[in-house]
Amino acid sequence: MLASELRTWIRGRTPGTRLPSTRTLVRDHGVGPGTVQEALRILTAEGIVETRPGIGTFVAAAPEARRVRPVDHAWQLGALGEAPAGGVTSDVLRPTPVDAVALHNGFPDRDLLPEKAVRQALTRAARSEAAVTTAPRAGLQELRGWFAQELAMQTPADVTPVSATDVIVLPGTQAGLAGVFRAVVAPGEPVILESPTYWGAVLAARQTGVRLTPLPSGPTGPDPVELDRVFTRTGARLFYAQPHFANPTGALWSPELRERIMEVVRRHGAFLVEDDWAHDFTMRDADLGDPAPPLAAGDDSGRVIHLRSLTKSVSPALRVGAVVARGPVRERILGNVGATAMYVSPLLQAAALDVLGTPAWRAHRRTLPARLRHRRDLLVSAVRAHLPEADLAQVPAGGLNLWLQLPDATDLPRLVADCEARGVMIANGDGLFPAEPTGRFLRLNFAGPDPGRFDAAVAVIGDRLRHQGRQA
Repeated sequence: MLASELRTWIRGRTPGTRLPSTRTLVRDHGVGPGTVQEALRILTAEGIVETRPGIGTFVAAAPEARRVRPVDHAWQLGALGEAPAGGVTSDVLRPTPVDAVALHNGFPDRDLLPEKAVRQALTRAARSEAAVTTAPRAGLQELRGWFAQELAMQTPADVTPVSATDVIVLPGTQAGLAGVFRAVVAPGEPVILESPTYWGAVLAARQTGVRLTPLPSGPTGPDPVELDRVFTRTGARLFYAQPHFANPTGALWSPELRERIMEVVRRHGAFLVEDDWAHDFTMRDADLGDPAPPLAAGDDSGRVIHLRSLTKSVSPALRVGAVVARGPVRERILGNVGATAMYVSPLLQAAALDVLGTPAWRAHRRTLPARLRHRRDLLVSAVRAHLPEADLAQVPAGGLNLWLQLPDATDLPRLVADCEARGVMIANGDGLFPAEPTGRFLRLNFAGPDPGRFDAAVAVIGDRLRHQGRQA
């Protein structure tokens, strides 16, 4: 048994010694990745080793050097009371074991980031005044100006463009979502969300106490007739949507759909929150051309509240985003965001602004579409070869994900666990629905690391799915 052999290997070694990688253990012991992961889980449970996600597995400190007396925390249950709704439960937050293929998370691989420019910008920012100063509540003027200019360049001539005054810099758009929900909707009131949608929007809505109202959405986006019905039935004043390569479906709203949706929103006197998370992840396929500009670029009434993030496109270490809002709602959002974050670190803002002004950033944006398309095509080919049971409704021309529907009898939690035991991390689609899921879905990230292992990873998914079918 591999666990026994590893116990012998560990005996006598000093705490902190790194164990061989999964790949090395597979080769040296003639076992599969699943066997290695199971052995490491056993040893971790016994306290013999400890895993540091993204780094490796190490010999743990001797038991006598650690506290062994059990500690009773039961008193906290009475002090805390009823558990609040909206805890973080998404599969995408699971840490990736060493040597596993990560198809579950929502971030691009570092090879798809302007890494050198980010490192240099952080170094320069650390040497500047930004390292020892505060920042205005709404953010650095120069950075707000950059976000405003990005929208203004796509604004039609007959529409008043946004200005830096309309922009609030955020510590990531997750904080902006909560701030927007609190600013517009009172606890217990309805918010309409596409279903499925970004899990973080579901989390933010639940934590702010609003009532989630799902609107079915598919490969081309939601039905405006159904949106009208939901507005009428609920009296909602806010619709959260992703018109530009929605997470997870990859839907890109057509010009006609955009106009019909906006007509419904205007008729009901409501706001539309436009989450433009995929702004920098367009592949510009020849048959589609460039996607339409953000809805906010064509709206000067203040009806569209626009969210834009740099966390995925620049670096996950730079938790910087922005919300663009016009009129009184902007002040309400600023008050809500400021009450929780006060202001965004000027160090991070300065570094982000530095990156955005470099030739390296412009070159990165020019080459990124081709690199994304290559990874997408690798994963699509693997899905078509090894997962014929899955329905891939469309091959998206942007974003980071494929959205697959599996047979209705699929046991998703078991499939996720079986694949993880064999070194493949996948995301259960159930957590991406604001209400009950309408089927069994997987979201696979084609922008993750190790694209050369996509084929083998999807083969594992297909094998485990067919194994379920044989057992059934």
